[in-house]
Amino acid sequence: MATMVSTTNTITPMLLELRAEAAITKRVLDRVPADKLTWKPHPKSMTLGQLAGHIAAIPGRIASMAQQDSFDVLKGSFVPQQPNSLEEILTTLEQEVRNAEQILQGMTEEHLAGKFRLMKGDRELFSQPRSGILRTIMLNHWYHHRGQLSVYLRLLEVPLPVIYGRSADTDPFA
Repeated sequence: MATMVSTTNTITPMLLELRAEAAITKRVLDRVPADKLTWKPHPKSMTLGQLAGHIAAIPGRIASMAQQDSFDVLKGSFVPQQPNSLEEILTTLEQEVRNAEQILQGMTEEHLAGKFRLMKGDRELFSQPRSGILRTIMLNHWYHHRGQLSVYLRLLEVPLPVIYGRSADTDPFA
């Protein structure tokens, strides 16, 4: 009798999660008031538009970064651009999710297990498997900022959509 070898597939569950979370993210971004893109809750905060644009761009940009062996923070720009419109933000989300899907589908398990290094010039800040970068920076970082955006929306008295269940404004079970 032949023995079956079990193989793990890292990409499939990550792609399914990316797609499900993209739909949730779009629901939240759809609530961003187009006339408030320059609003910010505190002088040290990003504007609503910068935050929304950053959220829209995260999947594709981080997936692209994770393809490489390393990234030097000295060569990066960490101040999100101010978008001109809500349509620009939504178009960015659609494109960057599509980019992330294509990149992930092209990664092998061997590449995912390979080390990615975050550098500051010649100094290594950390090193971890690419799959960890995709989990922590592409996905978890994305969720963190989406939660931040929900606070911005609440402060602007914008009714919040369903994220993982009821919100004070929306009951998917009603």
